Amino acid sequence: MARLDPHSYNDDTQPETENLTWKARVDFRTRRLHAEATLSLKETSAGPLDLDTRDLEIRSVVDAEGKPLPFLVSPPEPILGSRLRVELRPGTKQLTIRYRTSPQASALQWLTPAQTAGGQFPYLFSQCQAIHARSVVPLQDTPRIRIRYRAELTVPKELKAVMAAGFTGREEQGVEAVERYEMPQPIPPYLLAFAVGRLAAKELGPRSRVWAEPEVLESAAEEFEDVDAMLRAAEALFGAYDWERFDLLTMPPSFPYGGMENPRLTFLTPTLLAGDKSLVSVVAHELAHSWTGNLVTNASAEHFWLNEGFTVFAERRILEVLYGSDVAALHAALGRRALEDAVQHFKDHPKLTALRTHLTGVDPDEAFSQVPYEKGFLFLRAIEDAVGRPAFDDFLKRYIESHRFQALTTEQFTTFVEKHLPGVLAKVDAEAYLNKPGIPQGSPVPRSNRLEQIGRMKDKVPTAEDVKDWTPAEWQLYIEGLRKGTPRDVFRQLDERFHLTKSHNSEVLVSWLTAALRAGWEPALGRTEAFLGEVGRMKYLKPLYGALAATLEGKALARSLFNRYAERYHPIAQAAVESILNRA
Repeated sequence: MARLDPHSYNDDTQPETENLTWKARVDFRTRRLHAEATLSLKETSAGPLDLDTRDLEIRSVVDAEGKPLPFLVSPPEPILGSRLRVELRPGTKQLTIRYRTSPQASALQWLTPAQTAGGQFPYLFSQCQAIHARSVVPLQDTPRIRIRYRAELTVPKELKAVMAAGFTGREEQGVEAVERYEMPQPIPPYLLAFAVGRLAAKELGPRSRVWAEPEVLESAAEEFEDVDAMLRAAEALFGAYDWERFDLLTMPPSFPYGGMENPRLTFLTPTLLAGDKSLVSVVAHELAHSWTGNLVTNASAEHFWLNEGFTVFAERRILEVLYGSDVAALHAALGRRALEDAVQHFKDHPKLTALRTHLTGVDPDEAFSQVPYEKGFLFLRAIEDAVGRPAFDDFLKRYIESHRFQALTTEQFTTFVEKHLPGVLAKVDAEAYLNKPGIPQGSPVPRSNRLEQIGRMKDKVPTAEDVKDWTPAEWQLYIEGLRKGTPRDVFRQLDERFHLTKSHNSEVLVSWLTAALRAGWEPALGRTEAFLGEVGRMKYLKPLYGALAATLEGKALARSLFNRYAERYHPIAQAAVESILNRA
């Protein structure tokens, strides 16, 4: 008897769920889902079945014949939520749970019409990673147990429901509509995803379309029109695409991440709509997850690098094919900077900077950082450098094919590496990456002519001629390379010459505002205040609130802004900003 995932009540001696049939009615007035979940088990069973829940109001539990099954909802525990224990009578293979969600469900954000692009209809979306699916459905909320599902969402007739699954039909009934979906491939629960709003679609290619509010649909379609070329490039690198479609949903501004790799329907922040396709590397990242993460998954949050380190590696390989090795090197350099910042952030908790973490009693959202992404990337690059690209490409395809639709631990990964690339783990000092804190000595360093040119600009204010061919990544590297103590006059000159405070590229803008705030350059304050009310992406909120909160006066402003804007942020982002302000 063991709980293999520290973030789930699931017991490995109990039966596993195989299929979910989910029916939910969306109630915008009360901000609740009124739902029932039918769980089909892999085999007939008896005895206790422990499920994960968070703030769910359980109404009843019955078997396939409609006979009540005894159940008990335990008091909530920090991080985990409440255990729902159902007593199965002998021969039980199916049970149905009727319940409703809380208006504060941690996976859901309910938007008023004023918080949408159109301003006329409400909007709802889910974000279940890492352990928030339990606030929407009572289930075994651990990535090591995959499920197939069918779903019915009942929504107001004037709205459209979309899911990360295959659409099977829509039926209108009075003032409501029932939208039906099916996911035939088994997925980890954190990939359960849906959105409801006034949505429209435009085809991008034979296997992809983009969804968005009508007001932003055309700009989203233009920004992401190259997605089919990305899909073909990824298949050439990693093997056949297993999910049939790669559709995109451009989210409202409050979406807390750059993207979420929900299979068949990737969610993307609208901050990617820069107008020049300069931020589509996020799309490459989410596409790469179709192989590394969705197809081959980490067994728990303690092995999260198996998702993200592999995906960053795959993303940069896609970028290299499409845009050249110089561009891939620029992104790797940005990643290295982000890793150094993350290591510094966790200086009081260095164990969280190892790839193989131990998270009993630690919220995965609190442990979230660029470490699994960028240190994982460096580990895989080190292996690639040690064995050569052709051998590593063969290994990568073999790894993916051997573990399709499975969940792995770090220990299973190293066993596989030792079998197929014997001796390489010792050669690259895998222990330093997997189990020791910080950035290993001798880890790969990105190099390119364009990186060298940026390095020569350090402490200089470039001319228009110097930057005429710069990409946003080069601007970021230059701005983030400004030394602590750079005179405020340098910021004045840069802004007068290049209008960085008015940048439409969110990555460049946030790098600029963060550096300017830390330098005490006051003209950045106004744009920062406005921008924090325009976006909900944590990648931007955290550095900006952090920079504001670094001084006593700035902390008071940061708290005031958070009080003003918190309702616009997703619950996950609210908690992240609150943590920053409490720490400051």
